[in-house]
Amino acid sequence: MIKYKSTRGSLQEKNGAQAIIKGIAEDKGLYVPQRFPQLPCALSELIGSDYRQVAFRVLGLFLTDYPQEDLKRCIDSAYDSKFEAPEIAPLVKGGDAYFLELYHGRTAAFKDMALSILPYLLTTAMKNEKEESRIVILTATSGDTGKAALEGFADVPGTEIIVFYPNEGVSQVQERQMVTQEGKNTHVYAIRGNFDDAQTGVKQIFNDQAYAEELAAKGMKLSSANSINIGRLVPQVAYYVWAYVKLLEKGVLKEGEPMNVVVPTGNFGNILAAWYAKQIGVPVDRFICASNENKVLTDFINTGVYDIRREFHLTNSPSMDILISSNLERLLYHLSGNDGAEIASLMASLEKEKRYEVNEKIREGLASFYGGFATEAETKKAIGDMYRENGYLMDTHTAVAYKVYEDYRKETGDETPAVIASTASAYKFADSVAEAIGLPEFADGFAYISALNAKTGVRVPRGLAGLEHKKVLHTGVYDKEELLDAVRNALQ
Repeated sequence: MIKYKSTRGSLQEKNGAQAIIKGIAEDKGLYVPQRFPQLPCALSELIGSDYRQVAFRVLGLFLTDYPQEDLKRCIDSAYDSKFEAPEIAPLVKGGDAYFLELYHGRTAAFKDMALSILPYLLTTAMKNEKEESRIVILTATSGDTGKAALEGFADVPGTEIIVFYPNEGVSQVQERQMVTQEGKNTHVYAIRGNFDDAQTGVKQIFNDQAYAEELAAKGMKLSSANSINIGRLVPQVAYYVWAYVKLLEKGVLKEGEPMNVVVPTGNFGNILAAWYAKQIGVPVDRFICASNENKVLTDFINTGVYDIRREFHLTNSPSMDILISSNLERLLYHLSGNDGAEIASLMASLEKEKRYEVNEKIREGLASFYGGFATEAETKKAIGDMYRENGYLMDTHTAVAYKVYEDYRKETGDETPAVIASTASAYKFADSVAEAIGLPEFADGFAYISALNAKTGVRVPRGLAGLEHKKVLHTGVYDKEELLDAVRNALQ
């Protein structure tokens, strides 16, 4: 059985269900598998499988405590007609790369790939672990996680979901998606601050023992839908296995030949999932980590120093406007040789000194990573060039990845087939995308959606159609120091 332990050295072990319910470990660390299972078959044997079948193979490796019939039910319930693409995650060629389109779910962003299944994994875990507490899902979002989590958990029995987002750090479309969310158990609050402020505030609540006891007295306990929850990370591994199988199917690769993976990265979960895929047997050569002007990860990969003492930029790729990349902690733990004390020391340094420097062992482990970044102007140019030359429409985050990939190719000459994680529909950031392909200025984000559709003919996702006419149901705004007050108000 695969057990989970904390990145910060706690000796407590959890099974998959227990780790998903708890969300974050008692020593503030993140849960990671004690060992990496291996795919039991050749990847070529998966050719012809549908997405659900591939996901079942992958999730079954990590969640060994879940009965197979439960796991199959979770997967079949998650990856159904709520995804507009029959393939769930199509692999589409554009220019010199293959785009893994992860945005065909209800909220038109890649977060749907994991957050469509997390509620099923969590409620199954609660049942199997005989957990009778009401689970309070507490989530900070830089734009996409919030809506996907709200959509996934709305009216799920035994849960409440509370989402915090930066009041000036998401797109108009992203904000409207969240504040119009229906569901008796949904609570959405803007905070006066940025995503890091929201994420820090949420972590402080998780680590507040007195508040945990206050909740327990009411029959409640906290969990997370952020990618700090291992139940978010494991489902993401499946789509990198799927991408490799698709490259085999298309004849782009032969069994055993490597692919490169390019990911626009904020909280580091998506690219970490690709690294996990390699650990279970998928041939990946380079992990190309793409940042916007908040390039703390680029600098870290190139220097081994993680330093958040820098200017914070609000950009046209807002879901990546992040300086504290939580999931990096998991990678550091694995690369350190599972040294929990070392990771606890690094995270303490980040909290107190706002920086840390990793040792030589971890630096050597980072050799398969390439870090690059794109400015706002370079992002727009990438969108415009790709559309004019190939007729393929990218959102701003995917464009960051493509620009960094082009830089990587020029720098290295590496022609290994590359899969780019295409993380959102262009319509979620329609104003920036419209400008990039030469459309005039409009009054608001919703007018850009109509104009972009008229110009390109690319279908508007169901979840965004008519969004501007939906009733706003959530209007609360809190200072970044008041998140606990907001949680108390939501749970009255």
